[in-house]
Amino acid sequence: MDDTSDKSTDRPGQTPRFRRVPLRLIIPNMVTLLALCSGLTAVRMAFEGRWEFAVGAVLVAAVLDGLDGRVARMMKGTSRFGAELDSLSDFVNFGVTPALMLYLWILKEAGNLGWIAALIFAISAALRLARFNVALDDPNKPAWASRFFTGVPAPAGALTVLLPLYLDFLGLFPHWFADDAFVAAYTIGIAFLLISRLPTYSGKTLGTRVRRDYVLPLFVFAVLIVALTVSYPFRMLAGGAVLYLLSIPFSWRAHRKLVQAEADMALDDDGDECDTDLDDLADRDKDHGG
Repeated sequence: MDDTSDKSTDRPGQTPRFRRVPLRLIIPNMVTLLALCSGLTAVRMAFEGRWEFAVGAVLVAAVLDGLDGRVARMMKGTSRFGAELDSLSDFVNFGVTPALMLYLWILKEAGNLGWIAALIFAISAALRLARFNVALDDPNKPAWASRFFTGVPAPAGALTVLLPLYLDFLGLFPHWFADDAFVAAYTIGIAFLLISRLPTYSGKTLGTRVRRDYVLPLFVFAVLIVALTVSYPFRMLAGGAVLYLLSIPFSWRAHRKLVQAEADMALDDDGDECDTDLDDLADRDKDHGG
């Protein structure tokens, strides 16, 4: 019996039928899947009216979303598959889930207007993620551009759009703030911040290097933030959402200064050899005995 066909996969130069995948590629994707599970669990909690657990699940998804990319870079496990999975997970966790939560909480009372607001937010999250993926391939971005996002990032948008829900549980808002029409307008407003061109702080450059004398205070501060968030979740989330919205004008101002500085440098060094500044002329005079 001729069994050459069974041995064909063992020939040199051919790709084996089953290849082993390194663990460093699997672990970051597992973190992404855990974030996706947390986001979907938030939808279930919202259907059951367990809003504290629903908000907590969205927060956990946001934390895991911030970790998966860092884990992938640390383990050198970045991949095209992981990037696509992360985008799909972000759309569900920070686009679909908050929209459904708000609709089940109060937007359904606004009828068609409430559903339209939820749709606009979810679609805006998808468009924002698509634009972010396209911008990754731009080779002309300056080095300082990594300090900013274009528009509000999806995780921040998800936690910010739920601000009326936080305030409702705290009882810290006027009655009109909990009105279904106002919440619908607020949801649409945050949706437009997602797809806007406003620069917002990214925070990616923070934490790369920490002074030695700041290490222990940083640990204490991190433990304090976690303890306060666990003990007073709605207060911490409401305060964080308000502070984030207030930081947008400052990020726009910082971005504008950097753009202006780069434009000034381009005017000073425009590539024209005949166009020199006074310092260069003085140096030439010295070289030629002038």
